[in-house]
Amino acid sequence: MKLNKITKATICMLVLATVGCTGDFEEINTNPNGFTPVELEQDFNHVKLGFAPMFNNILVLNPDWVYQLQQGLNSDIWSGYMATPTGFEGGINNSTYFLMDNWNGFIWDYGYQNVMFNAYDIANKAKGKYDQFYSLSLILKVEGMHRITDTFGPIIYSQFGTSDTTIGYDSQEEVYNQMFKELDVAVADLTTRVDANEESTFASTDLSDYKGDYKAWVKFANTLRLRLAMRIVKVNPALAKTEAEKAVAHKFGVFTANADLFKVISPVYTNPIATISGSWLDIRMSADMESIMGGYADPRLATYFDTSKQFPDQYKGVRTGIEIAAKSDHQDFSGIGAVARSREIVLFTTAEAYFLRAEGALRGWNMGGTAQEFYEKGIAASFEQRGASGAANYIADNIKTPKAYVDPSFTVNNSPAVNNVTIAWDAAGTNELKLQKIITQKWIAGFPEGQEAWSDYRRTGYPKLFPVLKNYSAGTITTELGVRRVNFVQSEKATNVGGVATGVAKLGGPDNGGTRVWWDTTAPNF
Repeated sequence: MKLNKITKATICMLVLATVGCTGDFEEINTNPNGFTPVELEQDFNHVKLGFAPMFNNILVLNPDWVYQLQQGLNSDIWSGYMATPTGFEGGINNSTYFLMDNWNGFIWDYGYQNVMFNAYDIANKAKGKYDQFYSLSLILKVEGMHRITDTFGPIIYSQFGTSDTTIGYDSQEEVYNQMFKELDVAVADLTTRVDANEESTFASTDLSDYKGDYKAWVKFANTLRLRLAMRIVKVNPALAKTEAEKAVAHKFGVFTANADLFKVISPVYTNPIATISGSWLDIRMSADMESIMGGYADPRLATYFDTSKQFPDQYKGVRTGIEIAAKSDHQDFSGIGAVARSREIVLFTTAEAYFLRAEGALRGWNMGGTAQEFYEKGIAASFEQRGASGAANYIADNIKTPKAYVDPSFTVNNSPAVNNVTIAWDAAGTNELKLQKIITQKWIAGFPEGQEAWSDYRRTGYPKLFPVLKNYSAGTITTELGVRRVNFVQSEKATNVGGVATGVAKLGGPDNGGTRVWWDTTAPNF
């Protein structure tokens, strides 16, 4: 990681671009190339300018080191997907539960600077005038900003863009309620346009695979609603059921084919993980992935990971939260494979849609089928997406289980398997066992998108992951439960002190990594 690039000037630039200094949006957005407003409005270019930064910063695609701080050294690790062989800051860092404010601030800063700011700007220019763009921006806004609230809890949302000295935070419940309403607006508007056979004006601006197809965007919005609905199932089960059933019942429905999945196709940038893993050797396969996928002899392993240079023809993972004496001890374990060596960054899979419906059906919701049916379709969709064969045999396997983890050099890192569940559906099993199977397979299918996997882990406790061996949180984060959220950021504490105070009040606990966000409760799964 290029820590030397994180300079005071960089931080100051980000602070100036975030919500504490947003009173002069029109001035900030003045076109640097000298085009007049009339010229910019031709072909809606004055509105379209804001979409590329939204697409490219849901996950920061450039520069690579910013992605590393925005997600690579937090949720990608806390999800159990990846681990670092590098002993940053003497091994006292996010991976060992000492939360690094100077790293984690990039999650907030880039989300507000690029996603929230441009959604606000597009709304000002398009709402009530070019509503197709407003609707599309709402969908991208929800996709980008639900990740921010899922990371921090209360955030600035409804008050974004105000010029007040203190900008108040919304509770996470308030944010989710507004997001559901924003999806309502977008779905209603774009559905009307599809029904009227309106030609899309978004194709040239669309960095997804949808090519401006409004129907495809509605299907994505519905599937995103389904995700958010499941997130709140333990805190508002009635609303969760209503929103989930609304998503599935819509006439365009949710994702059902891999052609539906949502991805950002960059004309320039390869997935930053490729550099961080392949060139910097800062990220490796996790011990959890080795245990679970290795134990299942999962055919997708060859797409997800490279074999180890140190142990040829083997997939070797690194355990998170261990003592790292030297980077060379583990840097030649398995790196991230072909799945990351692409300019197509998948943010929402069709497999996830099926697993969401499987869990909904398990809870008695009307999802249009049975839990087993959707569970098996989810696995099959993931195999197809990754070009893997043998899905039918894999689905039927009721023998294989995750395997023990063995660190060839340091026995202190060894552990028996902890996520002891087979693959095949067990109709006679408890709901808890069935949920563990669903989330385990959802976790495998979602790789390498660690944010969603970390949220699922916090919500359900699945898959069961190896605990860290080194915990430097001074008691604020338990080894058993892991990191539950990220502290409010230093840029906000410096420029919006009163706003942060409202956030802490709505958080309902101390501002540290052990306090649960709203939907992350101690209530049982059933």
